Amino acid sequence: MKKGAATGRRTMVRARSVLTRIGTRAIANGAVLVEEGKIVAVGPRATIERAGKRAIVIDAPGTIMPGMINLHAHLDSQCGPDFLTQALLISEANAVMVCVDSARRTLLAGVTTVRDLGTKYAAAIAVRDAVAAGWVPGPRILSAGQLVCMTGGHGWFIADEADGPDGMRKKVRKNLKRGADCIKVIATGGVLSPGVEVGSAQLDPDELETAVREAHKADKRVAAHAIGNQGIKNALRAGVDTIEHGCYLDDEAIKLFKKTGATWVPTLCAPHFLHEHLAEVPAYVRRKTEQVYDAHRASFRLALRAGVKIAAGTDAGTPFNNHEFFATELSLMAALGMSSEEALEAATAEAARAAGLERETGTVEAGKSADLIAVDGDPRKDITATMRVRGVMTRGLWMTS
Repeated sequence: MKKGAATGRRTMVRARSVLTRIGTRAIANGAVLVEEGKIVAVGPRATIERAGKRAIVIDAPGTIMPGMINLHAHLDSQCGPDFLTQALLISEANAVMVCVDSARRTLLAGVTTVRDLGTKYAAAIAVRDAVAAGWVPGPRILSAGQLVCMTGGHGWFIADEADGPDGMRKKVRKNLKRGADCIKVIATGGVLSPGVEVGSAQLDPDELETAVREAHKADKRVAAHAIGNQGIKNALRAGVDTIEHGCYLDDEAIKLFKKTGATWVPTLCAPHFLHEHLAEVPAYVRRKTEQVYDAHRASFRLALRAGVKIAAGTDAGTPFNNHEFFATELSLMAALGMSSEEALEAATAEAARAAGLERETGTVEAGKSADLIAVDGDPRKDITATMRVRGVMTRGLWMTS
């Protein structure tokens, strides 16, 4: 990994095309001026060069666009075929080191912000702080600490278990005390846990309502793992901010999305990579992957037609779902009916809004964090250009692989 200008220096990044926001006209032969990790100015090269005299100059290949945002990852996972065994055996020290490596790979794939939705020892909180301090390379990290499930619920082997509103209140407050940026709750069963069915509702409505109330009091957002239809509706009625996975949507669920304003993070990558490697995963994972795969894709088409707010997240860390594969999510979205511009928006401005970061990142404009990437090609015409990342700037620090 090669590093460029430090965040404290004035830097100018030039490219033949600068896309400040998806859906707007690109600036031909443009440039971005950065100082102290913030964007100072964006515009035609000649204009920015006059404003940026004596700045360090970086000539970026291809198109400059906003850094991408992955709203669902598990940074302490090495993406092996047996998620359960891997999670049971990992030590706290190793979890931190895996998080560090995952963060590096995530950044080099063009993701300048990642939301970690549960590490076994809340390890991503420590790595978040290490990245912010400049000790290790990585994207901006939002960490949920440990996810919260019912006793024996989906993900119990990496979770804090809670029963009843009082138990939920304590676990949410525990995560907030650790320094969590958001809260993750488990509303239904899941594919990667033995002994639970994907369609089963798990945390009860009053438990979910308590989680939302406690998080929102602290101005933190709530993400709900919700695959089954009833659990999706329970979570939406409780007021969660994002639904993760959402494999079984119906018209009533769509209406609840529209009524509450919640965002859907479909994580198409998770079943996609499992489906590609069915012979290599445990039998219970194989069965449940086959059960949800087509329903998930149908739900995506339904939500897209209905105008549900959709943001990009991969569930990176699940089997074969590597942290550097974020751009695959955008290709899957496009294959299921999204335009390239819609998919890019889901990975930038829309994801920033869903995470509460719209004032900080998601677009390339003056006053925002200098989070931008250079890709080979025009991603609005060819979504696979996001797989060809040639440079990344995160908070003013330029890196190339």
